[in-house]
Amino acid sequence: MNSTITAIATAYGVGSIAIIRLSGEEALSIAKTVTKRDAFTVRYAHLTPLYNANDELIDEAISIYFEGPKSFTGEDVVEFQCHGGVVVAQEILQATLDAGARLAEPGEYSKRAFMNGRIDLTEAEAIAQLIEAKSEDAAKILAKQMKGSLREYVEEVRDQLLHALAYSEVTIDYAEEDLPQDLIEQIQARLADISINLNRTLQASESRQGLMQGFKVSLIGKPNVGKSSLLNSLLNYNRAIVSEIAGTTRDTIEEQVKIGSHIIRIIDTAGIREAGDEIERIGIERSIEAVEESDIVIAIFDGSRALDAEDRKIIELMNAHKEDREFICVVNKQDLAQKLDKSVIDEFSPMEISAKESDTRLIDSLKIIMDKQNISDEIMLISSRQIEAVKSTLSEIGEAIEPLGDQDLEIFSFHMNQAIHAMASITRPFDNEEMLDKMFGSFCLGK
Repeated sequence: MNSTITAIATAYGVGSIAIIRLSGEEALSIAKTVTKRDAFTVRYAHLTPLYNANDELIDEAISIYFEGPKSFTGEDVVEFQCHGGVVVAQEILQATLDAGARLAEPGEYSKRAFMNGRIDLTEAEAIAQLIEAKSEDAAKILAKQMKGSLREYVEEVRDQLLHALAYSEVTIDYAEEDLPQDLIEQIQARLADISINLNRTLQASESRQGLMQGFKVSLIGKPNVGKSSLLNSLLNYNRAIVSEIAGTTRDTIEEQVKIGSHIIRIIDTAGIREAGDEIERIGIERSIEAVEESDIVIAIFDGSRALDAEDRKIIELMNAHKEDREFICVVNKQDLAQKLDKSVIDEFSPMEISAKESDTRLIDSLKIIMDKQNISDEIMLISSRQIEAVKSTLSEIGEAIEPLGDQDLEIFSFHMNQAIHAMASITRPFDNEEMLDKMFGSFCLGK
């Protein structure tokens, strides 16, 4: 933590501006060396030349000095805003390295901000996910978390747990006396309210993961129903090979496309049927896995062909997952004479389209499903780490209920302390350096 770190903070490649960031005890002295400037005014934009170790001019840039602890990392920070381009940014980076800095590790700036008390883990995770936000709604949720909304929620729950624990801690020294029955009932009622609150947050968060990670949409159907044509139509270019030969798509094809305010991952799967060879069999198995992992499944039927055993396999798959997946049922090829008996899929409200002509109604249906995931201003857990912490909290609360009823206060207090510890870990788990290294190591370089 004592060394001064440096990194390019903007995306790699050509652009109008690139930013190189220094942070640490020697940030100001290194900036003076690179700019050959004697002094910097705090938070003032200086137009300065930048030189390499051979005193050769690299560029003229804006240099800004942020004095610690009033900076993002809590340390002295200097930013150079130079002309964008791979070569210029790399040369300035090398100049800072030659002047005594070392290259920052991924996420090291955010980790220093956390360790110096400038942000907590909920804010750090929100920063990391905001960079990769897959929808406008996700960006709004993450922006709120950067302002501390989840931290406030965690602190409120933790305080409620502490109040419940306090009732038993105060009376442990008087173990020979029974607790008043109404006091036990008050604690039980408080714990029940906390559990309901946490379960509601947990369920809402798990059901809305597509909002944060990007919705995963799979196309399923027997061979030659038009899955690849529909994929190409949604992408607005010919990504998948389209032919009359059954089994043309022998593996899953995954692409990203923006629909409404959401970026989705759309997957064209191999046609589900009895496999003709080992390669096709593996492709079909992957298709079934894609359905199980998807947020939304578009099941496609060929309106120009009568229902057959392969269609029934698709219907079986839909029935098996209709309670835990969103399905859009599509009857394709409406431009041809219709032979499909749609009564067998009526419960899925089939949509009649022609993938070769227009997919407007299908896109509108996808928008409706994705938009409804943005439920009011409810608090949302944005990472698997946060979700597991809430699950652990609920588990410990559950373990505390029985000993409370038996007035076994030591066991009750133990589980309550574990619950408080699990809840607090969402914002600031000081005791797990390995976990912190792993989490911040997943951040992008320069953040």
